[in-house]
Amino acid sequence: MKTNRIRNLVLAVSSVALVGVLVISQGLVAWPAAAQTTAAATTSSDLTRTITVVGKGTVTIKPDTAQATLGVETMGKNVKDATAESSATMEAIIKALTALGIAEKDIQTSGFSVWSERNPAVEGRLSDEVTYRVMNTVNVQVRDMDQVGAVLDAAIEAGANAVHGVSFYVDDTDKIESDARAKAVVDARAKAEELAKLNDVKVGVVISVSEVVGGSVPYSNFNMKDMAYAGMGGGAGPISPGELDMSTTLQISYAIQ
Repeated sequence: MKTNRIRNLVLAVSSVALVGVLVISQGLVAWPAAAQTTAAATTSSDLTRTITVVGKGTVTIKPDTAQATLGVETMGKNVKDATAESSATMEAIIKALTALGIAEKDIQTSGFSVWSERNPAVEGRLSDEVTYRVMNTVNVQVRDMDQVGAVLDAAIEAGANAVHGVSFYVDDTDKIESDARAKAVVDARAKAEELAKLNDVKVGVVISVSEVVGGSVPYSNFNMKDMAYAGMGGGAGPISPGELDMSTTLQISYAIQ
């Protein structure tokens, strides 16, 4: 009997010891996981400590290219006559432009349309007489800004009777865009420093940079109707391209020290 009691006591003590080992082992395994969770939370918290601003850089430049939209509108009793007159006048316009040194590659047809009109008769009815109209237009690239007025004058003298306007732009914008980005970075840093000072913190390293897409090539338009209002008559007169602004916007996030 004593032997059985001693044996049972030893087994009970062994069981308690085994449970204790398991509990300790489980604690050792669970502790690193808890430490990892805490570390991850700390890292996530650090990433949220940022200052995000939008910087804008603007560069003012003079345009180096102009585009004029020139056209001729003709009419006739039949399509053949109206079209023939339109073609002959446009050939004269192109010949006058090339004589000024405009390259053929810089003269491109932008529109050609034909439509008919019936003349009104008595008592609100339409007569059987039909008039056909033909519109022929070209876009002309002028790369010498001092030649814009001469190009318009030559086209008008050659028969252009539908001059839709002149637009000005910069042909190569790579360097302008780079200069605008540099100014945007400086602007963003200044804003970040101001915000940091207001909140008693310091600006750290750059976390992220993204360019806000939506900018466009510097461009302005001059409508030929404005010249008629100014009393310039049929000639183009002096043309002033002025200046253009090109802007770039950057969103930059800085770490907070």
